[in-house]
Amino acid sequence: MTRYDNDAERTFVALPPAQGRGFAQTWWGRAWLRALEDAAMDAAQVKTGRRLARAGAVGAVSVRPGRITAVVQDRDRTAHQADVLLEQLSAAQWDRFVDMAIERSGHVAALLDRDMPPHLVEDAAAAGIDLLPGMGDLEPECDCGAWDHCGHTAALCYQVARLLDQDPFVLLLMRGRAESAVLDALQAHGTARAKEVPSRPRPEGVDAAEAYAAGQVLPPLPAPPGLGDGPGVPPSLDTETASPPGVDPSELFFLASRTAAEAHRLLSEALRAGHDRRAVAPEPTVAQDAVRLAAGDPGPEALERLGEGSGRSREAMAEAVRAWRLGGGAALSVLEEEWTVEGDTLARARAVLDSAWEEHERPTLQARANRWTVVGAPHQLRLDREGRWWPFRREDGRWLPVGGAGQDPATALATAALASGDEP
Repeated sequence: MTRYDNDAERTFVALPPAQGRGFAQTWWGRAWLRALEDAAMDAAQVKTGRRLARAGAVGAVSVRPGRITAVVQDRDRTAHQADVLLEQLSAAQWDRFVDMAIERSGHVAALLDRDMPPHLVEDAAAAGIDLLPGMGDLEPECDCGAWDHCGHTAALCYQVARLLDQDPFVLLLMRGRAESAVLDALQAHGTARAKEVPSRPRPEGVDAAEAYAAGQVLPPLPAPPGLGDGPGVPPSLDTETASPPGVDPSELFFLASRTAAEAHRLLSEALRAGHDRRAVAPEPTVAQDAVRLAAGDPGPEALERLGEGSGRSREAMAEAVRAWRLGGGAALSVLEEEWTVEGDTLARARAVLDSAWEEHERPTLQARANRWTVVGAPHQLRLDREGRWWPFRREDGRWLPVGGAGQDPATALATAALASGDEP
């Protein structure tokens, strides 16, 4: 229960003992206590304060700008006046806070619901406003003579954490503004901002240092999302509204569908065990991503645009799509790139080739760069940079991939022979 002595002070009647429950249930209440516990020099005094607060030894709490006060009784019934001071926000900071809250209507709605979402604190920090106290911000004063937090000021802080759980406006009052003053300012600034033409664009994002600092008081990250049965379906673009010049709704729908499919694939990989120990794949180039999109069977016009944008003819794009479907970016690289095998890599490749067949079964191979062609047959092996072998066959004068990669060149060559209809 709250008694309002005046607009700039609130007095809360003594709360009952906190039996069987923690002192802070909300994330901002826990952040308040963390500011106390991290800064107190004597952990024993903090424990004493917790016991006193839990036993109901804290009397009525007075909250006013910059200060909270209460009478706290020791176990022997000796009463002490305990105060905790918190720096007030400046007038300029309050103006920035009000402007920030108005820019996002959800902030105002949350406060009215007695909630303090993390993004409100983040946005305030980005505007140079520290709503929640940090380590050392809670300054103690007690008539017991202690120079640091004693059991009495610690008990007061624990009791105030329960009040903050119920109403975050208590924190705003400590920072210098009563609830009515905050709401009046929001209404006045909101009316003035509505008359501004044009409205000022809000900068996106926050400073990295501020975001890192805010992370000390934010709740833990939620559990990773679950993986659905398949990618989501983009909204239909079949409307009566005419499309802007140069925009094809069917191509835009295709692009959104492929983006959803790629996001689903990336998420499925991220949720696999051991994903955090795998090397991060390099970002695909524009030419590679064009092939990925083309592999999703776009319309003829989109396919032509992808080919032109990636510098490939229609025939070259068809070959690239074929490779992509067999092995993604690695298969595409083996198809289009030729690299020189040297040093230890070359020695290992030759050793693998020598041991892959019995002496009388070994085919005659002619090497050039990372490609070994079977003499007298339309079959070829290509080595990628990971040491895997890819089967190729010759069709109409062009070498085309015919299977996935493997560690054994004999198996890869057998795949090439079977694809050609030859005996392996």
